[in-house]
Amino acid sequence: MAAAAQLGNLQEEATCSICLDYFTDPVTIDCGHNFCRSCITQSWKGRDGNLSCPQCRDTSGQSLRPNRQLGNMVEMVKQFHLSPVKPQGENMCEKHGEKLRLFCAEDQRMICWVCRESKEHKTHSAKPIEEAAEEHKVKLQEWQRLLKKEDKYFQESKIKEEEQYQTMRNKLRTEKKILESEIEKLRKLLKENEQTLHGRLEEMEKKITMVENANITKLSNQITSLNAVITEIGKKCEAPAWELLKDVRSTLSRCNNVKIQKPEAVKSYKVMVTLDPDTAHLQLLLSEGGRRVRRTDTAQRLPDTPKRFTHYSWCCVLGSEGFTSGRHYWEVQLLRVGEGWRVGVAAESVDWKGGITWSPEGGLWAVQRWGDQYKALTSPHTPLTPREKLLKLGVYLDYEGGRLSLYNADSMELLYTFPRATFTQRLFPIFGLWKRAELRLV
Repeated sequence: MAAAAQLGNLQEEATCSICLDYFTDPVTIDCGHNFCRSCITQSWKGRDGNLSCPQCRDTSGQSLRPNRQLGNMVEMVKQFHLSPVKPQGENMCEKHGEKLRLFCAEDQRMICWVCRESKEHKTHSAKPIEEAAEEHKVKLQEWQRLLKKEDKYFQESKIKEEEQYQTMRNKLRTEKKILESEIEKLRKLLKENEQTLHGRLEEMEKKITMVENANITKLSNQITSLNAVITEIGKKCEAPAWELLKDVRSTLSRCNNVKIQKPEAVKSYKVMVTLDPDTAHLQLLLSEGGRRVRRTDTAQRLPDTPKRFTHYSWCCVLGSEGFTSGRHYWEVQLLRVGEGWRVGVAAESVDWKGGITWSPEGGLWAVQRWGDQYKALTSPHTPLTPREKLLKLGVYLDYEGGRLSLYNADSMELLYTFPRATFTQRLFPIFGLWKRAELRLV
């Protein structure tokens, strides 16, 4: 192994750094480096002054001193029949095929002596690779020291963070135990009152059922009486003239005495509805207590809220309380009709800020008056023809039954009952007003 290394060193000493082959007619220049006479002559060709050594870049004169001893050594090396030592591929310049011996400070890369003389690097500062490596080694060691310091800082920060989070977890565990204890107390309290509350609800349901059955019985009896009179009138109309007029006064008297039972039972579910100021359109003015609303010509300066109606076409306001079960009835006094109004219920999922579809498919069940026309807002709209002047509107919601009915609250004339629906969301009373309209909850 040692002999092979020595032969390698001997080959390298016998090799020209320009042609990378054994010296041919070796000559020595002023700096002491040796080259083939033809190689150095070709390298300096066309240069009048500023001649430099291709290896060390020192300035040299044009004198070329023959080096016969080196020539003799080369001849002896050749007798070993060894090929000249060629640099490994990774140490070769890809562009010129020369060994990379210098480091360009500006471009931060290794170059060969041909690159050094090119226009690209001629004005750049270049150093031998070994010297540049030592300088960069110092810089890298300094960076290593700084990065180790940063690493220590982050390691210490990590430990502190872990300790803080562990403290937080311990605190949360303690609070969780306290919360679970409080929940258990509440659960026991609720269980103790459960039977009492169920008993009260059952009693209320029985009373409601009794009232409902009584009213239904009255209505059934009224229907029977009506059918009897209707049948009698039909027979009279088909009879001859003399028989029709016979006892006609008695028949007419029975017609006058028949009174239709009004559906007063719905009023037993009457609830107090107030208006939610956080939903009111900027052109709606609410009274103190939220029981009255009127449309104004100018918009008020009010803070925006997630459920406030802002669309210019829908001047609406919702009731403060929504319903998710049960039966409920409320009345609306139509103080001023103006251009019209809308009254009904709206599902919680309706987009108050965007376009509203006034139909059950859009989550709204309502009737409206526009001008002199009344309509149920179905798809398509259903015209309504109240028999009496409508001054007060009654709204009846049966959540489990999926029904919404609207009445003339004075005469309890049924205006319209929407087709049965399956309510799954919270429903809010909704009131819409056009210009000069004013409503009051009673």
